Amino acid sequence: MSAEAGPAATRGRDEHVRRVRLPADRRTPAAARALVRSVLTEAHLDELANEAMLLTTELSTNAVEHARTELDVEVVADPVGITVTVSDFAAGPVEELTVGVRNDATDIDEVSERGRGLLLVDHFASRWGTTYLPTGKGVWFRLDLPGPATAARHPGVPAAATAGGGAPATTESSAPSAGAMSELMQTTPDPYAEDPLPDFATSLLTRVAEMVGAAGGVVRLDRGDGQGTQVLARYGRQPRPGNELLRVALAVHRPYVGELELDAAPSAYARPLAVLMAERLSLHLENDRLRRADVRRQAWLTFLAEASELLAQSLDVELTMALVPQLVVPRLGQWCAVHTTDEWGRLRLAAASHADESVLPQLHQVLAETGPDSVQARLREASRNGTQMPLGAPMEGFAVPLIARGQRLGTLAVGRHQRHRHDPDEVAVLEDVARRAALAIENARIHAERRRVAHTLQQSLLPPVLPVVEGIGFAAEYVPTGGDVDVGGDFYDVVPLPDGRWLVVIGDVSGKGVQAATVTGLVRDVIRVLVGDGKPLPEALARVNETLIERGGGRYCTLALAAVGPGDGDQLDVSLHLAGHDRPVLLPAGGGARFVGTGGTALGLLDSIASPTAEVPLDPGDSLVFYTDGVTERRRGRELFGTDRLRDAAAPLAGYPADVIAARLRSTAIGFSIEAPRDDIAILVLRNDVT
Repeated sequence: MSAEAGPAATRGRDEHVRRVRLPADRRTPAAARALVRSVLTEAHLDELANEAMLLTTELSTNAVEHARTELDVEVVADPVGITVTVSDFAAGPVEELTVGVRNDATDIDEVSERGRGLLLVDHFASRWGTTYLPTGKGVWFRLDLPGPATAARHPGVPAAATAGGGAPATTESSAPSAGAMSELMQTTPDPYAEDPLPDFATSLLTRVAEMVGAAGGVVRLDRGDGQGTQVLARYGRQPRPGNELLRVALAVHRPYVGELELDAAPSAYARPLAVLMAERLSLHLENDRLRRADVRRQAWLTFLAEASELLAQSLDVELTMALVPQLVVPRLGQWCAVHTTDEWGRLRLAAASHADESVLPQLHQVLAETGPDSVQARLREASRNGTQMPLGAPMEGFAVPLIARGQRLGTLAVGRHQRHRHDPDEVAVLEDVARRAALAIENARIHAERRRVAHTLQQSLLPPVLPVVEGIGFAAEYVPTGGDVDVGGDFYDVVPLPDGRWLVVIGDVSGKGVQAATVTGLVRDVIRVLVGDGKPLPEALARVNETLIERGGGRYCTLALAAVGPGDGDQLDVSLHLAGHDRPVLLPAGGGARFVGTGGTALGLLDSIASPTAEVPLDPGDSLVFYTDGVTERRRGRELFGTDRLRDAAAPLAGYPADVIAARLRSTAIGFSIEAPRDDIAILVLRNDVT
């Protein structure tokens, strides 16, 4: 297949031969150079070292990068030159390599298109070629000493013949030297510089311009970041009008776009060297693009994580919608507007923001305009179709629909920055923000609806107002648990009895939620019906117990019932029944505080219950304080508020009106801990208001 014979098969006594097998490793080129250098030293061919090192590096590097197999390196030196063969074990032909003769100027353009390695080999080698073997393929090159030295060491061999039978081994005066080419190939960016590319590009441009005799040159690059085309490197003077410039596009991927421009006279080496420089620079520009893209993606991931956290912290619909534009502007757009869809399908502006606050009124005006070509019309189309929609003048940008769980909630409109349009990464991030914002808005709406339902249900379990009775004061305080979407099991009530007395009821059903609220309503209604029929309180408690056991479900209830009516003189007689509930606190008008009553059995646990009756007389100014375990079990770390602290907090309130006592005790219990209540707090105060 070779157009020229390979390395000489015969070996004389003056030859120096070395062979080594090297792995496909980044350190292999250095090992190959060391091998060639040792052979050159033994054969006294040091004057070929620059060219030999350069070509050995190219062949071994190309073999490592493309074949990715082990390499066999053979070095043969004789009195007039050296032959180096690099063989790999990769299957398949090497279409880009053919046998060539050095310094054939007519083929330089064709050679330059095949890669920089072939360009260097063709330029510096006396002869070179490829060898195909059953196990792989090899590339070899031959370097001969200059003509006079070759003739002296090898009489009878013409100087021209040592160059492969083609052109003489001497090169044109404008041809680059091996030292210059080696310096060009060994130029690398500073790994410790913050932005090494400008200095690296300037160094490459300077070396290439000097090698081809260019009067000037420039490297331009547009990173697609809105800054436009920037000069990355410059050499020499500006080109004169009429000069034909050599231009080579940089092989970079979008959004990067770049070009190398040289003001150089046409020569056989100008374009190949310019292409070689462009390839080397493009490689590092691609690394820069990938690095910047990776940093940018990491920044977007961090931004999305922070946005998700902020959106998740708010369960208020209006606050969530107001937060979205603040997240978008100015990082992802110059302005942002959130529109929501009402029950009739109309869009309503919920929140808007602009990087320039002075333009915000104008933004609101443009967003409010109607008509077939208005921003409002495009927003409606985006919401209706559920697809991204571009926005035209005067507020250029695009609209993204807000969709959560298949429901269309509205649109997120974002205006582009003045200096650049949104790139695909930014558009993807905005679409992600829209999805997260829509889900946060929907969650806030669901939470608001659950909160409204819970509030309505909770209010239905409590009396709207307490009755006003002459000589008797009633007051109550109720604090729902911190989770305001859950219905608690605490309740209280004041019911008139058929005999003219009043029944004070306070209870606590185990658990929370709809099931607890159902049991609460059941207990409350059963008691109202039973006492309304004139049933004695012990019987009423027994009937409630039977009802809860028959119903099942594992729910139980504690109750405190107190029938209050006129007694002797100005006294009030209180008949107290406790069914597993905490004992109330008696506050005599003269001061002090003590617990009264006898504990009984909670309802819904046992077939039979005990509810002893305690008679408690209330003199004028005396008060009786009922409460649920949300007060006594209020926590501050591991410490409980407890019944003793409640009694001590109530003692100074003796003689105060009922509403003052209830409000003060509520404030004391809430202030005991900075945490939100974990259980409902209910306080009911009964006072003898006879004066």
